[in-house]
Amino acid sequence: MRRPPEMIDEERRLSALAEYALRGAPRDPRLDSITQLAARMFGVPMAVVNIIDRDDVFFASASGLESVDESLMGRDISFCAHVITDNGTMVVPDATLDPRFHDNPLVTGPSHFRFYAGVPLRGVDGHKLGSFCIIDTQARDAFPETDRRQLDDLAQLVVDWLALRRLNVAGLSSEARFRNIAATSPDSIICADDQGLITFWNPAAEAMFGYRRDEAEGRRLDFILPEHLREQMIADLVSVVAGGTPRMVGRTMDLTGLRRSGTLFPGELSVSMWRDNGIVSFGAIVRDVTERRRSEDRLYHLAHHDQLTGLANRSVIVQRAAESASLGHPVTLTLLELDGLRDVIGTLGHAVGDDVLRETAVRLQACIRAHDTVARLEGGEFALLLTEPGDLVRSAAVTDEALAAVARPFDIDGARVHLTASAGLVCWPLHGDAIADLLGNADLALSQAKLEGGGRRALFTPAMRCAAVARRMYDVEIRNAVERGEFELFYQPQIRLGDRSLTGAEALLRWRHPERGLISPAAFLPVLESGPLAVTVGDWVLETGCAQAAAVKAEGATDFRLGVNLFAAQFRDGDLAVKTQAVLERHGLPPSALELEITENIMLDQDEMVLEPLRHLRAMNVGIAFDDYGTGYASLSLLKSFPISRLKIDQSFVRSMCESGPDAAIVRAVLYLGDAFGLEVIAEGIETEAQRTRLLAQSCHEGQGYLFGRPMPAADFARRFIGFGSSRQCA
Repeated sequence: MRRPPEMIDEERRLSALAEYALRGAPRDPRLDSITQLAARMFGVPMAVVNIIDRDDVFFASASGLESVDESLMGRDISFCAHVITDNGTMVVPDATLDPRFHDNPLVTGPSHFRFYAGVPLRGVDGHKLGSFCIIDTQARDAFPETDRRQLDDLAQLVVDWLALRRLNVAGLSSEARFRNIAATSPDSIICADDQGLITFWNPAAEAMFGYRRDEAEGRRLDFILPEHLREQMIADLVSVVAGGTPRMVGRTMDLTGLRRSGTLFPGELSVSMWRDNGIVSFGAIVRDVTERRRSEDRLYHLAHHDQLTGLANRSVIVQRAAESASLGHPVTLTLLELDGLRDVIGTLGHAVGDDVLRETAVRLQACIRAHDTVARLEGGEFALLLTEPGDLVRSAAVTDEALAAVARPFDIDGARVHLTASAGLVCWPLHGDAIADLLGNADLALSQAKLEGGGRRALFTPAMRCAAVARRMYDVEIRNAVERGEFELFYQPQIRLGDRSLTGAEALLRWRHPERGLISPAAFLPVLESGPLAVTVGDWVLETGCAQAAAVKAEGATDFRLGVNLFAAQFRDGDLAVKTQAVLERHGLPPSALELEITENIMLDQDEMVLEPLRHLRAMNVGIAFDDYGTGYASLSLLKSFPISRLKIDQSFVRSMCESGPDAAIVRAVLYLGDAFGLEVIAEGIETEAQRTRLLAQSCHEGQGYLFGRPMPAADFARRFIGFGSSRQCA
């Protein structure tokens, strides 16, 4: 851990710091509101005004640091002590990787600091008194320039507060010290006697109010206020002189100032009082806060609104839902997410995607009443909060109207974009006591709408929560299954339709649970694919399948080809091609004996992370098959851009092709595309001789399905198909 550098003018800095009397001072709600705003704006758990003393650090204001013992904050471990040795914003994206802080107890201990951004706080004389910072327990990749500017703006609000604090402390000390500081202060400083008559009027007051010193001194202090406020001010001063409770003294209050020109401005008034030989005198600090209010309003808007669409954000939805619930008013909430937005961005670019989001915001606003709320949460996800009354019948109708609005074509820069949306609907208190539960249940309903095909709404039911709990249980059990070796591979034969000879097999993952027996893939594959063990299991499938394929070829099946399904997660590390090549070499298997199957969700991520390893694999002569072709949204352009060697006709079309004209047409279309693009085609789900005959007549040469064999364990597959090599016919 590196100690912060020594300050050259440390003694002068500490002397300047003493003028603010910050240590032990009561927390100021105005300062606390700034740190709370910062935490909301940047989505961090902690925001702090740190003051750097000689040996330690203390908090003038802290949001979210209740668990940190301030008495243990030595200067040597403080991030902020490094900030004051620099002139600009100090950003630490990941403290565990920073040589200054990686072994700092604030990083390695229970506080778990990871991300830090801090701005030095300069006093009126230029000395750095401390820092204004935000802290997160999660690392960040970057801190954009716009965020830096916003943090600087918030820090300036703190600096303004410090300047007023210094003047207030001076006023409490003595009139002489107050006047000495006031003469050069950028703030308006006014002194008055026990009659309320002005005895001192500094140059800043001349500039602010438009009256020269000789015009102001001797007048009653209240002339700087609008007429309706004057009587109360003088009454308060008279009360203090008479020994009453000083209502204004020692506090900072809002006021409306009156200039010589007759214009009004928002200001802050801070009044100090002292006695000299029993005679009371007053000092008033007046600050024009017009620009600060503009800055505060702008920062407040940024903290509560989405910058792209101008809609409210998640914090506003939560706050307004909680307010309605606290009054006992029913609330309905719809989470709505655009289907296929990622595909739009991938094909037409982020600019078009942004335009779609902005237009969606306009359309959703048109669906609600003035007292309802539309918010953008993240990506293509929006929320509709309906109140007064928040009944499900009306909310369902509004949700349907919103879905219809999204389904209208978007005409953007000459491109026509067609999208649908999915929606999840909940009601308070029917679907959750706490607002957090309401949001979680709405998300479950949204997921259900997506599972049902998208473009529709789903109302939350308790069964969805039960299913989510079951998925979480599966997460734990899947981890146990990996550790205990409960997964195994089944193999389904792939057959040449003309002579029924074996051409290969598809390796299919199965889970043999010690208590529940063989579990259906539909029950665990979605959980596995979206979980953290997808790569581990995917690598195991590739290794085990290739080992089995090598054994099959050693038995004489020289033309045998193995199909292995890939998870999307296997592309994330960028080493899929290297891993595959190593597995093939390890088992002495030629690349042509392996075919990797990818699904549409992988193809729609058509970035270099996916394309580059597939190109490498295809160049090695590894086959690349597009599984379940025709069931999704994949465009013909994907067949051009992806290095595919085979199309797999989905079993849903094959099973109905002899009875359904549309399904038969789809099968013919896929076969035509395969021929046009020079791709091999294999049909899945063949169950009858009629289907085999029809496919063969349409020049489909390979297939798999129950007609030839169900998925079976490796030993059963070997006994049935391998004893006679690849020429074994399948009855």
